Amino acid sequence: MAATRTYHHGDLRRSIVSAALEVIRSDGVAAISLRDLARRAEVSHAAPAHHFKDKAGLLTAIATEGFELLAAALTAVPAGTAHRLREMGARYVEFALDHPAHFEVMFRPQLLHGDDPELTAARERTSRALRSGVENLPPAKRGRDARLAGLAAWSLAHGFATLQLSGSLPSLDDDPAETFRALVGDRPVAEVP
Repeated sequence: MAATRTYHHGDLRRSIVSAALEVIRSDGVAAISLRDLARRAEVSHAAPAHHFKDKAGLLTAIATEGFELLAAALTAVPAGTAHRLREMGARYVEFALDHPAHFEVMFRPQLLHGDDPELTAARERTSRALRSGVENLPPAKRGRDARLAGLAAWSLAHGFATLQLSGSLPSLDDDPAETFRALVGDRPVAEVP
């Protein structure tokens, strides 16, 4: 008589997400397969579907987790901090470098269930945190349009992080977050190159 494999796993959802993050870090998001992740977790190929209906569901969960982690990193910078926006940008860069697989998925809306309420809420918490860094600047430092200043600040941090992750920047002797801080300096957002 053949032994039957029973479904028992402590936290399958976390196990699948963790395995997916490893795959994305090593081989990219295109290498994700629910069947392969089930094999890695030593469960039936259908088991991940109980937590994620499809690959997009899994990637949505990863993006949601990423936005939650990023929002926490940004809101950890106290409101009264000198050069708060610069520090938030440095935290953004640190987040991207510490969580490259999350970062790769978070900004690829075509891979996600964009109408997922948890994803929408996590994105909004992150956006609110980023906006708070700009809105609290005096008008002379942010320019006339806080929305455009926020877009400029986000673009600078995101672009720097993306260039660093892709290996496109020259080798840096300093910690990338320190390099970012030096790059931004204490200039008004409207004047940052």
